[in-house]
Amino acid sequence: MSLMILGTASHVGKSTIVAAVCRLLSDRGYAVSPFKSQNMSLNSWVTRDGSEIGIAQAMQAFAARTEPRAEMNPVLLKPKGDRTSQIVLMGRPYRDVAIADYYRETDCLLERALDAYDRLAEDHDCVVVEGAGGAAEVNLYDRDIANIRLAERLRLPIVLVADIERGGVFAQICGTIALLPPAVRSLVRGVIVNKFRGDPALFEDGVALIEALSGVPVLGVLPYVSLDLPSEDSLSIGDKRVRNHPIRIAVVRFNRISNFTDFEVLERQVAVDYPPPGAPLTGYDCIILPGTKNTMEDLALLHASGGADEVRRARHAGIPVIGICGGYQMLGRRVEDRGVEAGHSTLPGLGLLGVETCFARYEKTTRQTTVEANPAGPILSRIGRVIGYEIHMGETTRDEGLSPAFGDDGAVSGDGLVIGTYLHGLFQNPSAVDGLLAYLHERRGLPYEPMVEDDPYDELARLLVGHADVSRLLALALGEHQDQAASG
Repeated sequence: MSLMILGTASHVGKSTIVAAVCRLLSDRGYAVSPFKSQNMSLNSWVTRDGSEIGIAQAMQAFAARTEPRAEMNPVLLKPKGDRTSQIVLMGRPYRDVAIADYYRETDCLLERALDAYDRLAEDHDCVVVEGAGGAAEVNLYDRDIANIRLAERLRLPIVLVADIERGGVFAQICGTIALLPPAVRSLVRGVIVNKFRGDPALFEDGVALIEALSGVPVLGVLPYVSLDLPSEDSLSIGDKRVRNHPIRIAVVRFNRISNFTDFEVLERQVAVDYPPPGAPLTGYDCIILPGTKNTMEDLALLHASGGADEVRRARHAGIPVIGICGGYQMLGRRVEDRGVEAGHSTLPGLGLLGVETCFARYEKTTRQTTVEANPAGPILSRIGRVIGYEIHMGETTRDEGLSPAFGDDGAVSGDGLVIGTYLHGLFQNPSAVDGLLAYLHERRGLPYEPMVEDDPYDELARLLVGHADVSRLLALALGEHQDQAASG
């Protein structure tokens, strides 16, 4: 019992619909798992056993009420440069490849992905499969292991998702279906129109036209909503809207920014901007240097753009500066690369913490952790115990006498206003959000109400129930397609 969710393009909402279906099946007592054979994203998650997967698959696992595991995203591509990506295979770094070399490996990677799917299918009642990007990239059909070649091998019923907000929804749907190989086209059992603004009743004639032109039933027209779910990839940064709030936080938008989902809970509480390196940082209450897939490249740009001076000016003005992962490495005196990231080179850091980092081995630290914040200064002293995960290359050493920030991780300045840590997911802990924001509000003489946790996956499931033919959708996932697929 399985279902495949494909899209007419990237960022149409496949990930959230997979999560919604997972929650609906879980609500009905089924053991369900998400699966995405190949993902390209710098937003990732670390499983309990230290495997690295795309954050969307971890989010979908939470929606399914199951533990994230490497099989849910067997191939993860993490771009490192314009033409190079790191392959993370079954949760572990495999190697860095140019895109042309990657395509030579797709046959082998497809088999590894199918093995992973089979293990999930053995352990669950249902697997909900997500495609990648647009399904009708005809020039890639011979090496598309996330959509076409996977669909040809699994022979699952397909639901196609389209984004009406971006326009051209009829061409999206009908063009995609028409361009699919016949064997895959026959598996398309339904269409979901996503991100509709206004009264869905006004689109009833549009639904009838889609069904007449494509020959495929429309299973739902979902409204445009903003849900508290982590973003899958960097395309989401361009869609962010800054809240109107007196407290302003700047997250420096590095070229290779990674795991910016670390700050999305903060976005829902205060105004969070993503200025590029070199942009003025005056007027902000806090500066955050986020993770990056290429610390050396982004640190060099930070210096060249004048961004390093901007961060130092903010620090000297008493503004808190927080570095996470690669951002933490930049806060130190220097970063040395012995041929791991971008050749042999050494760059000065910002000099705000007494630490030094060296990239000496092609080895990645990936682990979940639960630690206590060191009660040093006005921010960390308010936080207490937090959970998070590490994903980084390089080793960082602290000066003797410099205090760690969390457990034995990171570092904190004497006044507690410069904090560096390898801990991703820090600001997904309510205590960390409240600790930082309570201090920032206090400095401005503003009241602060602690954040309230909720479950966005239940809201997502209700959205599907209210605007889609859930009975038909779940029937596809639970096996009513089998006879048709076998004869297709």
